[in-house]
Amino acid sequence: MTYLTQSWKALLLGAALILPSLALAAGPAMEKDGMFTDHKGMTLYTFAKDTGGKSACNDKCAANWPPLAATAGDKSMGDWTVIQRDDGSMQWAYEGQPLYTFVMDKMPGEKTGEGKMDGAWKIAKAK
Repeated sequence: MTYLTQSWKALLLGAALILPSLALAAGPAMEKDGMFTDHKGMTLYTFAKDTGGKSACNDKCAANWPPLAATAGDKSMGDWTVIQRDDGSMQWAYEGQPLYTFVMDKMPGEKTGEGKMDGAWKIAKAK
């Protein structure tokens, strides 16, 4: 085996080991200071009226609390699941709780949705 052949094999082996971990790093949300955010750093929330892995936030509610959108190609993984909404779109859920952002949060890290609607909206946190 030539030095060039050995180098290529080592490079390919390294890529094969690294690429799967990079794919897992791009999950549906990120954890920051014990709470979940979307990839733009916007706080994610859960809604107490959601039950059985189904969203109860539709129409006007979803305009104010946009669902954390999933694509048709997204697959459930561990505690993260993809659920279908009433309108047919897909949404991410964590441990069966659908996730949302809040339109009044204008900057990453804002948490103005916490406790809204008599405490029905809570910041999504890792368990």
